[in-house]
Amino acid sequence: MDNILIYFYSYKEAIFIIVLSIYLGIEVISNVPSVLHTPLMSGANAISGVIIIGGIILVGHSDLSHLSLRLVIGIFAILFATLNVVGGFAVTDRMLEMFKKKK
Repeated sequence: MDNILIYFYSYKEAIFIIVLSIYLGIEVISNVPSVLHTPLMSGANAISGVIIIGGIILVGHSDLSHLSLRLVIGIFAILFATLNVVGGFAVTDRMLEMFKKKK
């Protein structure tokens, strides 16, 4: 228990920034008007594309002979960023479909 408290005390600034960014992200995303949703999704897809490339580089430089933290983080980064990109394209396609004229 003491090690956990020492860890939190040592990295309190980083933990504060992460918690604050999560809170601000939730507040910003929940208040986005529907008109701005498609451009915001495109920006999120671009960021996720960069994360996919970073995850591939991380997995490529990790030791594949045994399970390491670098390998696990890289695989999770690739998995979650790919899900975000695919979901973003699906949502954007559905939203753009609503603006097309009906036959």
